[in-house]
Amino acid sequence: MIAPERPSPSHGTAAPALWHGGGVHDPVRDGRDRDPAGRARNARPRDEAGRPLPRGAVGVERVPDDLVLGPEETVIEAQRLLDAGMPFHAHEVLEAAWKAAEPGARELWRGLAQVAVGLTHLQRGNARGAVALLHRGAENVSRWRVGWLGPVPAGLAVDDLVRHAEALAARVERDGPAAATPDDLRPRLRP
Repeated sequence: MIAPERPSPSHGTAAPALWHGGGVHDPVRDGRDRDPAGRARNARPRDEAGRPLPRGAVGVERVPDDLVLGPEETVIEAQRLLDAGMPFHAHEVLEAAWKAAEPGARELWRGLAQVAVGLTHLQRGNARGAVALLHRGAENVSRWRVGWLGPVPAGLAVDDLVRHAEALAARVERDGPAAATPDDLRPRLRP
């Protein structure tokens, strides 16, 4: 298949399209940080709150894109990051667990990652995003809990986490992001 041509904005001549064969992104031609399959890579430096920094700036250590940990190690690392005030980075660890989890546990890890994103929004002062993600994460963890018959992975305090997320969302919705304390951003993942 021949890639369609489009005018080049800088020269007025035709240039190859950034997309080719079947809508797959071409990371070589567009200059964006993508892997060979076209998925975004995690290369830009970030600050402690997970905000992107300019290329070349020094940021905090990043969670590797290909991170694979077992449930126990995931909880230990996510808790370490939460305790350090880095919920965005905890979210990346939990998201890696979600992507690697067996089908029956994916909803749990997805919900936990969403709670961490809610904490990230709260840390950044975004009340609306915090409330939405805290509720969504709590709902997903609760939905997982109803259908799960075995022991909770890694001794997670899922019921406490759901209560924490829901109560925090309600308080932020009522009183704004300033109502959150530093301890609210560091929930305990285990009893």
